[in-house]
Amino acid sequence: MFVRSTGALCFGRKRGDMTKLQAKSFDIPKQLVWEAYRKVAANKGAPGVDEETLREFEADLKNNLYRIWNRMSSGSYFPPPVRAVEIPKPHNRGVRLLGVPTISDRVAQTVVAMYLGERAEPRFHPDSYGYRPGKAAWDAVGACRQRCWNYDWVIDLDVQKFFDTVPWHLVVKAVEAVTDCRWVLLYVRRWLAASLQMPDGALVERDKGTPQGSAASPILTNLFMHFAFDIWLARRFPDCPFERFADDAVVHCRTRRQAEEVMAAITERMEQVGLRLHPDKTRIVYCKDGKRRGRHEHTSFTFLGFTFRARGARSKNGRRFSSFLPAMSTDALQAKGDELRKMRIHRRTNLTLDDLARWLNPIVRGWMNYYGKFYRSAMYSLLLRVSSYLKRWAAKKYRRLRTHKSFQQWWAGLIDRQPGLFAHWKWIRAAYWPAA
Repeated sequence: MFVRSTGALCFGRKRGDMTKLQAKSFDIPKQLVWEAYRKVAANKGAPGVDEETLREFEADLKNNLYRIWNRMSSGSYFPPPVRAVEIPKPHNRGVRLLGVPTISDRVAQTVVAMYLGERAEPRFHPDSYGYRPGKAAWDAVGACRQRCWNYDWVIDLDVQKFFDTVPWHLVVKAVEAVTDCRWVLLYVRRWLAASLQMPDGALVERDKGTPQGSAASPILTNLFMHFAFDIWLARRFPDCPFERFADDAVVHCRTRRQAEEVMAAITERMEQVGLRLHPDKTRIVYCKDGKRRGRHEHTSFTFLGFTFRARGARSKNGRRFSSFLPAMSTDALQAKGDELRKMRIHRRTNLTLDDLARWLNPIVRGWMNYYGKFYRSAMYSLLLRVSSYLKRWAAKKYRRLRTHKSFQQWWAGLIDRQPGLFAHWKWIRAAYWPAA
């Protein structure tokens, strides 16, 4: 059972039931389980194979958290299968398998992830950006942009099927380099070996890989790549800086010859640790711009949803020039456009304008906060599509607004009355929208 203590739910026994607790195999702090639950609750997420939602889990929260702690502390916790969800890749390039653990298993994994993270964080390389406190993807993009101005060549790395092929024994070895805690190693091994339940219900046993999407996967990925890539590259090629986010990385080189040498070494290194670079997606890129006018097969690359290539820029004194810059990628634009289409905004005529704003603004603002960090004009076409859908919504909801003139009058009046109603109006002039 739980009792309230110092403002949080804690484990305890009912008054009158003071029988001595049986000694546990592992000393796992109860507060750690509570903090893990809070993180899981904040992230929400879909149910796992047991189809239990977060709301259903919280209906019996005390007993559920006690059960997790009790089983983990006694060594009797065994993870259930992970539900596999197929996520389509852009442009019909197949599907990506995402692993969805149960709510209980997510809490248990987060307990281990928090324990490991506290001990591993001081060791990590400063250019490892994925899933780390105080670091974000746009920090990696910003560092990459700066280095592309100073280094003429880039190695765009793509590890083929990382989450499907990473060797278990090396993952465990990386964990052992950080901690010798027996319960952490026990549960890491059990989670690695947990079976996958495919969409058709079939259970698939695995002998390598870690499901992408599980709570423990980010810290395990960072630990593995820290030893397999980060410190190896920093030691072998100290004059070639890099940015890495999980299994996605970019390496900077001074010359093409150096880039070829480094790429060959990385290819060999990945094979040594049981991985393989994608033969088509891994490439050497020349950072061509107004000052670097050489020729090469590849003069652009995409990293974390941003495409780096030569783009028009303007200096502080107003002079125009060409610079190697990141902007929202075409794939990202298409993916967000597909999301907009699936939202069927124009058909939500049961909603008011305020309802639409409350629904759309967090989504659109999230896109703006991320993709608008660099070269924001690249995403203006996406934001204009939001306005187009709003026009279609207004025409469906109000018959009087179906003519172009009447809509324009209504739209202009709306802007005057509520200029900050929709988030994207901050960047797109509210009166500027594509004609039907």
